[in-house]
Amino acid sequence: MDTSLNKYISETGFCSRREADKYIEECRVTINGKDADKGNRVKPGDTVKVDGEPLKKKSTPVYIMLNKPKGITCTTDTNEKNNIIDYINFKNRIFPIGRLDKLSEGLIFLTNDGDIVNKILRAGNGHEKEYMVTLDKKSDFDFINNMRNGVKILNTTTKPCFVKQEADNRFRIILKQGLNRQIRRMCEALGYKVVALKRIRIMNFTVKGIEPGKWRHFTSKEIETLNELLKNSSKTDGEDGMGE
Repeated sequence: MDTSLNKYISETGFCSRREADKYIEECRVTINGKDADKGNRVKPGDTVKVDGEPLKKKSTPVYIMLNKPKGITCTTDTNEKNNIIDYINFKNRIFPIGRLDKLSEGLIFLTNDGDIVNKILRAGNGHEKEYMVTLDKKSDFDFINNMRNGVKILNTTTKPCFVKQEADNRFRIILKQGLNRQIRRMCEALGYKVVALKRIRIMNFTVKGIEPGKWRHFTSKEIETLNELLKNSSKTDGEDGMGE
């Protein structure tokens, strides 16, 4: 049975589907020696190579939690300075699930499991992400109310969400969608600037106990919990739900 090229690449654990599309667009992927296109299908017996190297079969699944510090970029492109892959320096190839802006910090998952990535990323699956946000000035009721009910950014209006003021210039927000730089763009649209942003939770998993800049493996119990949370989630491509 044939499969889409980006799905085939992600299921080997090489990278996520989004990253696979980038490799294909950059003409770095071949099928049986010929340059690949995004619409290509992979059939049994086909040889797929990235940068001239054949893709290896999927290795033992790896699941990591990182408390990302500021200054680290969530990309698998090791040519980019301060990328997350070189920062963790893990022995096997892994990739981040979603992204945190370079200036943001907090919880992010890394794995070599393409199926898990697609289930978590798809916004339609409604997985929660919780953030603590510090602003450049004191906020008011109108700001909090607008953040809760939706803000016009990127030619759309953000979906209603939970927002709670924690201090004069700090609030907590829980998102189920993940538009590009969503929280920063929402605040900017309302006349505020984000000076600190930290993701403290993804689904049932919190950053508690992981020092800034440190990472750890999921426990076997946490892997069980993750699979249970995702058992009814779709892998279908859709809006990315793990941005900020």
